[in-house]
Amino acid sequence: MSDALNIVILSRNRKLYSTRRLVEAIESRGHVARVIDPLRCYMNITSHRPEIHYNGMAIEPADAVIPRIGASITFYGTAVVRQFEMMGTFCVNESVAISRARDKLRSLQLLSRKGIGLPVTGFGYSPDDNLDLINMVGGAPLVIKLLEGTQGKGVVLAETNKAAESVIDAFRGLRAYFLTQEFISEAGGSDIRCFVVGDKVVGSMMRQAKDGEFRSNVHRGGSVRPIRITPEERSTAVRAAKIMGLNVSGVDIMRSNHGPVVLEVNSSPGLEGIETATGKDIAGHIVQFVEKHGRRGATRTRGKG
Repeated sequence: MSDALNIVILSRNRKLYSTRRLVEAIESRGHVARVIDPLRCYMNITSHRPEIHYNGMAIEPADAVIPRIGASITFYGTAVVRQFEMMGTFCVNESVAISRARDKLRSLQLLSRKGIGLPVTGFGYSPDDNLDLINMVGGAPLVIKLLEGTQGKGVVLAETNKAAESVIDAFRGLRAYFLTQEFISEAGGSDIRCFVVGDKVVGSMMRQAKDGEFRSNVHRGGSVRPIRITPEERSTAVRAAKIMGLNVSGVDIMRSNHGPVVLEVNSSPGLEGIETATGKDIAGHIVQFVEKHGRRGATRTRGKG
């Protein structure tokens, strides 16, 4: 690149692996990286001159923003991303796409409408008949998960219908929304993380749950290894990311007897696991995408959401 870009990374902690790798990739390609904590931003939202302030002064115009918005700060984080959009800054993932992906129910409904393979899924809050909701997804064993859970938290494997009814009653007592899903036993406690940048899967890894655990999340002790995915899995991951409107995403897929099914599309996927497993420069792929699309005033690549 002959022209250096001014790239903002929205991250709460510049010491995190993903943030550090993005800074390294940006600077190694001759660009300028700035890490900004979204929660410390404050905004002037007037229409004639929208601004974002940080550390007591207005942020200088940037060519592109790479949002690393954690689930716990989605509301305020997406407001900051939206403000950058109002200022004409290219955002790798736009605010509406991040919000869409964070809403598990909405994202599953959108994927289903477009014909993406999913586990058989039910949704409830206060069902009249718990057993009917359980049978809807094939009965026990089944997975019950809180709508707001992350990193495997709030996810329960119920091995009997009676256990499932008890979990549902407990979630109802918390006044929580929850999903019931078929348990895909043939996956053997594993799933596949496909890292999608633009229209390509730039890396993929299999996550395997530790013994005695059905959740494959690395945060829960799961192991990772590189894997060669099938053309159908590749196509499914790219289509799912496109439906969500995400230019950078982690698409989690499980291998079932009826083909690949999408578990989740993550709008802020971590880099450490995928780079360690594959040995690939995933951060570099993200920066290359920014080089191709990141210019002031270029605020859309996935189309309107």
